[in-house]
Amino acid sequence: MNAPHHGSLDETTYHFGDTAVVFDLDGTLVDSEPNYFKASLGTLARYGVTDFTWADHELYVGISTLETIGIWQCRYGIEAPALDLLDDLNARYLELARADTHVFPQMRLFVERLHTAGVPMIVASGSSPEAIEAILTGTGLGAQLTRYVSADEVALGKPAPDVFLEAARRLGVVPARCVVLEDAAPGAAAAHAAGMRCIALPYVAAQADDPAFTTADLLFKGGQEEFTARAACAWLERSAASA
Repeated sequence: MNAPHHGSLDETTYHFGDTAVVFDLDGTLVDSEPNYFKASLGTLARYGVTDFTWADHELYVGISTLETIGIWQCRYGIEAPALDLLDDLNARYLELARADTHVFPQMRLFVERLHTAGVPMIVASGSSPEAIEAILTGTGLGAQLTRYVSADEVALGKPAPDVFLEAARRLGVVPARCVVLEDAAPGAAAAHAAGMRCIALPYVAAQADDPAFTTADLLFKGGQEEFTARAACAWLERSAASA
């Protein structure tokens, strides 16, 4: 279903039942893609690739950093070990992330509302554990989001369900109780494969019609510009009541 339009979060008391919420990080909670793009430019230039564009970068939104590097190696003929590229990219990204990472305001409100209501929450991301921790700490989100899992810690990244299933395991809940928030098609597909409900808000506007987003239970087709904490809370309450 497409999301209705609502204003900013009010003081309504919501009841979320036994729902648990799993957040993607990059492009969902924070606008980290510009930092990843800058880091990618630096790493690829080091290995002789100087024509990488933002349009190229958008192709990798939603998949893990390590998988992205594997594709780079094949596409650009980079012979250096994947872990060397990963270390270089992570170092560049962490420097940028610690200096400036923007949290989407309505997402911060949503996290605060869920935290106040005692909803179990966890971050499940394709980024490295170091990157996740740096962002959560640097933005202050870590005060409410104290648990996280990286795709580096599971066998397969999104669109495989592994990282979301591990998130549910760490929360101690069954997947059916979980609602995933995702900005990318591979993440929406992973949530569906994990047997979890999904709130989707596409980061790349051109990908909003991707078939993977049709599996989402609530779709903010306009992405972050359309998403509001109030609308998400209201939907979660209705969803919990009908479960």
